[in-house]
Amino acid sequence: MADLKNPNLNNNSDKYIFKKKINFRRKSKKRLFTESIFLFILSVLLVYINYLIPNKNTMLQNLPTTINKSFLIIINLFSYLYEIFLVIFIFVSSFIAVILMIGSLYRLFRISKRKSKKIVYK
Repeated sequence: MADLKNPNLNNNSDKYIFKKKINFRRKSKKRLFTESIFLFILSVLLVYINYLIPNKNTMLQNLPTTINKSFLIIINLFSYLYEIFLVIFIFVSSFIAVILMIGSLYRLFRISKRKSKKIVYK
């Protein structure tokens, strides 16, 4: 018990334990230029991919009905999953019930076939 040290609650040295040091070094003009060229090329690529998509206007107009249909499909999926799990429960519970009935009948058969007439309950 003498070896245990009580923690010092007034110790504030751990106050900034998770604070990360921020690097305040500025980027060079060359690096800034290369990053801006990269960003510009990426934005042009995204605009081109958007341009290649056919029927954008009809897709945007049909978006609310598509979302509504998808929600209905998800609700139907959950109702079907409920029925599937219910059928699985019925099969498993009936299988377990048959095993329990066979076990109880086997025990009754073993009790009735004992050589001695006395039944000892422990």
